[in-house]
Amino acid sequence: MSSRPQVQKLATLTGHRDCVYALAGTTGQETFYSAGADGMVAAWSSAAPARDGELVAKVENSVYALLHLPARNLLVLGHNFQGVQVIDLGEKKLVFATALPAAAIFDLIYSARRQRLYVALGDGTLAVLSAADFKVEALVRLSEKSLRCLVLHEERGELAVGGSDWLVRVLDVDSLHVKHVIQGATNSVFTAAYSPDGCYLLTAGRDAHLRIWDVAAGYQEHRSIVAHLFTINHLAFSPDAAVLATCSMDKSIKLWDARSWELLRVVDRARHAGHGTSVNKLFWPGRQNRLVSCSDDRSLAVWELSGERS
Repeated sequence: MSSRPQVQKLATLTGHRDCVYALAGTTGQETFYSAGADGMVAAWSSAAPARDGELVAKVENSVYALLHLPARNLLVLGHNFQGVQVIDLGEKKLVFATALPAAAIFDLIYSARRQRLYVALGDGTLAVLSAADFKVEALVRLSEKSLRCLVLHEERGELAVGGSDWLVRVLDVDSLHVKHVIQGATNSVFTAAYSPDGCYLLTAGRDAHLRIWDVAAGYQEHRSIVAHLFTINHLAFSPDAAVLATCSMDKSIKLWDARSWELLRVVDRARHAGHGTSVNKLFWPGRQNRLVSCSDDRSLAVWELSGERS
């Protein structure tokens, strides 16, 4: 069992002019990226969190989804209603732009093994793009409602897709055929992640429950936890696989033991000078004991976790 980590706020990062919806980066690297309703994409440093952000791009519409491809020094933007745009971070210029159905883009995920990019669209379409040139390989309509989140299990060759139709579909990542349909959520599914050992799929969303599914048992429900008061927007495991972080429309971040699912710490405004409105996304940067959050309050926060975690 993990001991309860102490949490300290290292910095509040400001500069966005509207809600911040997206965070991206690569674990092991100090730079991370943010975007939101103002169309501004900014770069920040978790090593020097007090430093101002650097503008990477400015686009016309809200950005809900960002993806960093470190091997090529690219940042992929889900530019709502305009498709996917790819920025060369070294030159800070647009290098690829791919038109997709005119819908919001809610999530992006990359398969290094298959050299493909998967895109979740608000019209229920899953788009598959070649990572080499970002051209469309396939468009698959999975639902009449929005597709909200994507997560890959590379070893099993499975892609889990959560949606506003309350379902999670597990697809064969190559054929795109549906292998499992997971029912149990009582509202939209906004976020999903496989546990670091690949044994469990975790899902959460508008019904405020954290649901844990046993992968080897055909995604049967293992556990259900009433985790927050309102919608859970995102969940993310720490790089050392010890802690699960969740964030919510209830303005809080919660830290959980990633093995026992015990609640370790609630990070909120009253106790930690946390966010004043919905917390939308989380990212664990290069330093394992740092966590970044972003919010409708237009700010990002950098948190440091301290104390022994077994």
